[in-house]
Amino acid sequence: MKAVVRVFLKKNIFFLLTPAAFFALSLLSFENLIAADAERTGAQVGQLIFHADSFPAGVDSRSVPGWDVWSQRAETRPFFFTTELPSLGKPGSLGISGASNNSAHGCWQKVVSGIKPGAWYRFEASFQTESVPYPRRQVLSRLEWLDPDSKRTSQPEYVQEVLAPGHWQKNAGTFQAPEKAHSVRIELFLSYCPQGRVWWDDISLAQVSAPPKRMARVATVNCYPRNKANSAESVAEFLPLMDEAGRNGCDIVCLGEGINLVGVSGVRYPDIAEPIPGPTTKTLGEMARKHKMYIVAALGERENQAIYNTAVLIDREGRVAGKYHKAYLPREEIEAGCTPGNSYPVFDTDFGRIGMMICWDLQYVDPARALAVKGAEIIFLPIWGGNPVLAKARAIENQIYLVSSAYNSPPTAVYAPTGEMLIEVKERPSVKYVDIDLNYKYKDNWLGYMKDRFPRERRADIVEPELER
Repeated sequence: MKAVVRVFLKKNIFFLLTPAAFFALSLLSFENLIAADAERTGAQVGQLIFHADSFPAGVDSRSVPGWDVWSQRAETRPFFFTTELPSLGKPGSLGISGASNNSAHGCWQKVVSGIKPGAWYRFEASFQTESVPYPRRQVLSRLEWLDPDSKRTSQPEYVQEVLAPGHWQKNAGTFQAPEKAHSVRIELFLSYCPQGRVWWDDISLAQVSAPPKRMARVATVNCYPRNKANSAESVAEFLPLMDEAGRNGCDIVCLGEGINLVGVSGVRYPDIAEPIPGPTTKTLGEMARKHKMYIVAALGERENQAIYNTAVLIDREGRVAGKYHKAYLPREEIEAGCTPGNSYPVFDTDFGRIGMMICWDLQYVDPARALAVKGAEIIFLPIWGGNPVLAKARAIENQIYLVSSAYNSPPTAVYAPTGEMLIEVKERPSVKYVDIDLNYKYKDNWLGYMKDRFPRERRADIVEPELER
């Protein structure tokens, strides 16, 4: 059996909270949030360098001290205003209205000086909306890093959403100032929302300590059982590879598609389908519990009258933490009597949020897109065979890590958000792993950080009837 190959990523990183952490921390005040970060990381509490939570009500937009407004031209200028209510804490908020103009696009903006190149900053802005159907795209905030001549030093930073209960929502994120940065321009937008209004309040910027890395050791196996008498024998061929991954401290390992089917000749999914939890997940659970690692695998499942091609997530305690029913079935599986799934669930682990796809799902855009929009940082892909170009494409277009375990093409590999293969497992049977930093920020010189930009620009508002039939 081939030895595990160890690969390290040695690059600069940034800190990105998981969606679950974002939700919890969004309930805290800004000062408490910085303190919570410091307690978790062992860093010093951040230095607040800008905080605006009170604005004069009912004045001309040119009369708000320190703030300016922007639109590309008069024809696309939204209506800017201030008002006493709604507000958070102190009276007043910054308002923008679409002014019944489909082309309205503009922002409140504020330049904050004293930025240190290479330093880390925590930004937050709260907002409340009215008649805004797509706030992810229509209400957003950006940071523009500026040099001493007030020129852009890098591509804009798109600030992430923080979902919270109640009327007030939040944009928040931690960012590293680029080289030559001297100041930063805060931009608070309303875009292409003719009947909508937004109120911005409680806007903060603090210098914080450099955040820690968020590492995950991810493994994938190349194993193709053949000529087995039953499902148990087929599954058993994966056990030594899982054991090897576990001995090397892997956080999660990905197995192939239909592991209770692939090695058994002359059968189809209805012949080998089993309940979940069931015999195969029990076997996987014992291995997961032994090494305190997660396992992803796909198998044939029977649930009442339905037969599914199912991916399972086994947690570190050996329990079934979640499952996904393959949504896109090839004709062979339809003819074999399988039923397609109807959702794209994501699952929170102790190192990050993950999603699962199976084989033919790779051919279509929406499974990976849905998982990415729902916050998946890694997508695991048990796959019999498929298009290797699409494996790279799904990683690139959604800015996620993709982990494939294949019997044929595409390669058994771990792809970075750039589409680069971090590892490829060519030998069979064998397992390899790679240490990835989920806080590392893959930036493009021309496009910026697409992981944050992608959901802000995605056109969820376009509904094409021909695609809905």
